[in-house]
Amino acid sequence: MSEDMDRVVRVPLWRSRRARIGASVAVGLVLLLATVAAFLGPAKRSVRLPLAQVSIDEVQRGIYHDFTTLQGQVAPRDIIYLDALEGGQVQKVLVHAGDHVSQGQPMVVFRNTELQLSVAEEEGRLIESLTSQQNYEKQLEQTRADNQKALAQIDYDIQRLKQQADRRDDLVKAGYVAKETAEQIHDQLAYNQLIRPVQVETNERQEKLRVEQLPKIREEMVNLQKSLEITRGTLDDLVVKAPASGRLTSMDLQPGENRNRGDRLGQITLDTGFKIAAQVDEYYLGRVSPGQTAQIDIDGRTLNLKAERIYPEVKNGTFTVDLGFQGPQPQGLLPGQMVQGKLSLGADSPALVLPAGAFLERSGGDWVFVVSPDGRHADRRRIRIGRRNSEQVEVLSGLRPGERVITSDYQGLEKIDRVDLTK
Repeated sequence: MSEDMDRVVRVPLWRSRRARIGASVAVGLVLLLATVAAFLGPAKRSVRLPLAQVSIDEVQRGIYHDFTTLQGQVAPRDIIYLDALEGGQVQKVLVHAGDHVSQGQPMVVFRNTELQLSVAEEEGRLIESLTSQQNYEKQLEQTRADNQKALAQIDYDIQRLKQQADRRDDLVKAGYVAKETAEQIHDQLAYNQLIRPVQVETNERQEKLRVEQLPKIREEMVNLQKSLEITRGTLDDLVVKAPASGRLTSMDLQPGENRNRGDRLGQITLDTGFKIAAQVDEYYLGRVSPGQTAQIDIDGRTLNLKAERIYPEVKNGTFTVDLGFQGPQPQGLLPGQMVQGKLSLGADSPALVLPAGAFLERSGGDWVFVVSPDGRHADRRRIRIGRRNSEQVEVLSGLRPGERVITSDYQGLEKIDRVDLTK
């Protein structure tokens, strides 16, 4: 045998028996870890917080007070805004802000030459149209009178000619009068008898037209008269008068300045008292209705009110409720004075309650962190809440009496499952 046939054949390391055993163990370990991970689920996300930085409250069975807080201000019950009905140059300012005015009292006088010329031109046109209608009415009346006179004249002529014809006939028979004279009278009588039906028909047609046209003419005359009064009244609008009695709370006008039609000139607060215009969180929009009672504190006094009007428009997360005082209105109220109070939404009732806190802003009441019995950590838990106010939350499910909940702000904890509480 040659030397080449006695060479030793080396087996690769990855095909060795030891390598195969190691690979099998590794695969088994991976499968075991995957099975354990699938069984236990994903790891919980946690964070450590000092106990002193969180607020913790206990869930209790108690009485839920169904109310919401109010933030409002004293406002006049009735306000009339003053707008310029006709603009122009301010000629006189007769009153100032803070003055008490009476209904009909002149307050501002405007000068408007262009308006005065326009009114004069329109007034002339309306007077011309009114005169034309009056003349038409007189014409119809004159026609009626003429027709009646014409018919009366025909009847008179017929009667007169009959009498003459009878006398002439007797004279003709006696031979005292020529026959031709009697025939002329008979011809005139026949003519008048012939035209009488024509005159009667003409009178009837003219009367029917007059009866039809007369109401229209008079209606048009009334409308023209009203338009004339309105046109002349336009000049009266150059003097701004108080529409009602009250206090002029704002007006800033100076003689010589120009204002356009429709410009806001000021406002009058009527002598009808005050109300409270309160802002309520939009969360309660569907639960507030007229007639609900409220209480506010003013200068150490607790006053009772009742909801009178709800404005459903939401601005900056709130809507407005007008509240009226129950009983005599307190003295010393000032427009714009800020007040706070509570609006009752329903009767108090037993419930599982949790003190309200900043946690509601982040979780919306859908979940909370429940503190463990030993107080070392708090776990995230789904819950369901019902009514809530500024002090309490009604718990419908997810919590039991005696359990403790973190009620401070959950900022930064939205994706956390557990909070470890440290001392």
